[in-house]
Amino acid sequence: MKIAMISSECVPFAKTGGLADVVGALPKALSKLGHEVVIILPLYGSVDIAKHGIKPFMAQLGVWMGNTLEWCAVHKAHSDGGITVYFIEYNKYFQRDGLYHDAWFNDYPDNPKRFAFFSRAALQLLRDMYWMPDIIHAHDWQAASTMAYLKVWHWNDPLLAKAAGVLTIHNIAYQGIYGSEHLDYTGLKLENFKPDIFEDHGRLNYLKGGIYFAEMVNTVSPTYAKETRSGPLSCGMAPFLNNKGDRYTGILNGVDYALWSPENDKHLPARYSARDMKGKAAAKKLLQETLGLTVDPKLPIIGVVSRFVAQKGLDVVAQVLDHILKDMVVQFAVLGSGDKLLETYYGALPARYPGRVGSYIGYSDELSHLIEAGSDFFLMPSQYEPCGLNQIYSLKYATLPIVRATGGLEDTVEQYDEKAGTGTGFKFNVLSQTAVYDTVGWAVSTWYDRPVHIDAMRRSAMAKDFSWEESAKAYVALYERAITLKRV
Repeated sequence: MKIAMISSECVPFAKTGGLADVVGALPKALSKLGHEVVIILPLYGSVDIAKHGIKPFMAQLGVWMGNTLEWCAVHKAHSDGGITVYFIEYNKYFQRDGLYHDAWFNDYPDNPKRFAFFSRAALQLLRDMYWMPDIIHAHDWQAASTMAYLKVWHWNDPLLAKAAGVLTIHNIAYQGIYGSEHLDYTGLKLENFKPDIFEDHGRLNYLKGGIYFAEMVNTVSPTYAKETRSGPLSCGMAPFLNNKGDRYTGILNGVDYALWSPENDKHLPARYSARDMKGKAAAKKLLQETLGLTVDPKLPIIGVVSRFVAQKGLDVVAQVLDHILKDMVVQFAVLGSGDKLLETYYGALPARYPGRVGSYIGYSDELSHLIEAGSDFFLMPSQYEPCGLNQIYSLKYATLPIVRATGGLEDTVEQYDEKAGTGTGFKFNVLSQTAVYDTVGWAVSTWYDRPVHIDAMRRSAMAKDFSWEESAKAYVALYERAITLKRV
């Protein structure tokens, strides 16, 4: 099977969240199953061309957008798994510091043009290369319009007409909703600006249109698929997802254990496994030293690696954290950025609680690995979480998750049973100050009062396997179903 994966992010080239991890790992797993995969990305200004060995591939690629012919170039590289990656170079749209927004998290006003162009250019590239895919796999709203372009512009194209469209929703809250004045530039025609296709209360909704045109739609965990079929977590998309029937499903994200495993993690001072945990103690000591925490192996550390946005629930944590630090003997290691008020709050904590809270405002891949390994617990109090990867990383690093039971957090973390001493983490159902306080307190009390249970839970957590192998097989089945539907 030939699969073209179209995405706005992919590790190690460009990343803001879990989407990049998935697009970096899934093609490698599919390749191991014998499929041919290419990835198409924008060439952002932040992409390190020299570091990644990115070379010119095509000097000119003409892309019709409405009545405008845009000319761009294409570059080429290979991922660490040997997957071919093509980059659409168009400085007018992509030569910027941020992928989607400026330093203050304000969306670029031309985002609807940027990503409609990218989607159209990706298909044009395949056509100009004479590369005939069986599957066009688009990710999130930024690439969702490829599903429409396949049907509207390439319905009788000898190279692309037979390709089936698959759309993966990584976070349904981000739909790409913009003013209808951008419809002309997309070239998708007024006949597609209808309430069940692209029209959304008078505006243009890229994700909604992608859902309509795709043969198959999936999201990144079974529970999130259920949650998005009704209620507030659907963000208004429930009727349109339900219209897909069994053509909408959930496939749990996998994890690339070549990058996220304490047995081979290059960022750690010493590697470790369930058979020999000495390396975890070394990571904890280094984490405490790095973030200015009191160096004491007896003190439990709660790690946080997150974007500071409302979805992640860290505003609720901020409202109760002073009480936690007052009442409990515990340390916090925080890494994140986003909302400026939350950056200010978490950034000031080390001065207010010296030796007890360490924080790094920004992102550091090395520190994120160290927090996963050196912490004893990992806090993810999300309002919703389509899949989540950090809790899965945490399990492999013997760092017990403290999570809200939603989406992929519900699917991957097993609740602690205090009587039996079993489970892999601590879950609560409703996001509130009380729930966060009580569940953190439950974990901390288990650390001090039931250390045998902590040890047993750690070993159970490390034994879990969320590798991409099984998830990739599920995607292959999804692709096969999409191809069958395309032929009907």
